[in-house]
Amino acid sequence: MWQKWRVPCGGSWDPRHDEARRILEQRGLESGQRRMTTPVPDNSPDGAKPVAGLRHYLRHLRPLSFPVVGFHMAAGFFVAHRGAVWQLGARDWGFICAGVSIWTLLLNGGTLAINTVFDRDEGDIGYLFNPPPVPRYLLGFSLVLLALGMALAPFLGWRFGITYAICLVMSLLYSVPPVRLKARAGWDLLINCSGYGMLTFYAGWAVARKPLEPRGLFACLGYLLLFICFYPLTQIYQNEEDRRRGDRTFALLLGRRWVLRLSLAMMAAAFVLFGAHAVWGGLSWRVIGLPLAFFAWCVVLIPWNLRQERYDEKRGMYRALWAWGLTDIAIVFNAVGP
Repeated sequence: MWQKWRVPCGGSWDPRHDEARRILEQRGLESGQRRMTTPVPDNSPDGAKPVAGLRHYLRHLRPLSFPVVGFHMAAGFFVAHRGAVWQLGARDWGFICAGVSIWTLLLNGGTLAINTVFDRDEGDIGYLFNPPPVPRYLLGFSLVLLALGMALAPFLGWRFGITYAICLVMSLLYSVPPVRLKARAGWDLLINCSGYGMLTFYAGWAVARKPLEPRGLFACLGYLLLFICFYPLTQIYQNEEDRRRGDRTFALLLGRRWVLRLSLAMMAAAFVLFGAHAVWGGLSWRVIGLPLAFFAWCVVLIPWNLRQERYDEKRGMYRALWAWGLTDIAIVFNAVGP
């Protein structure tokens, strides 16, 4: 039993008081320590982390896109040189390596990062699974990359410099409010099929410092149509998130059924132009790659059209991406193969 003793002030002192005080002070100290040591969650909505780790900045450049975009651009370079690519010197190889780096890391990476700044996606997006929180200075970081690329591009020739400038303007119009063409159906498709489809291939041709020939024009237009086929496939599985954000994308406007029908039609039209490209350059046994690439696209698009919403849309998009890469390989092989 606790006992009480008289104290000079005339009251009584109970040992239980000190015991209770010690317990409360200890709990308060432990609570304060937890508040001081508990890290701010990565998904904090108010940007409580002033500067995210460098890893978050790099992830928002979506490095998984670099091989796809880089090889697509290099394809234009190889097709421009055709068989002579095997006789190129160190200077030419240095040009294409520099061009691919500027285009993929600075322009493509900066474009995807600035797009993330204004989208604030929470679910998986193209080339990025489980997106990290958007760092506070990502906008400035992406603008520095884009500006650095613009400063370096003219050193690879005036054609490449102009092509870079056009795509830079399109990327800003696509992502940045109040214009933000990404949220306007039709414009989103036009920007992407022009930039990623046609001008990325032409950028490689421009690094070769050669005027565009008819066979090159057929290839550029073929890629323009092929990206009209591919781009809506990247939007379908993000329809719900786009709808919540209030974006009126091409896929939302047209609907799944008509998007898939359009993709199939544009793919077929693109391969007609690729065939014209091959014929103009002189037919050989190396053209065998084009039917194989066409078959790869059919394997993706025909079941998707038949199954509609029962098809795994995210997986279908990445399957189409593999078909895109196979198309690039077929075009290059036809131009420079043994």
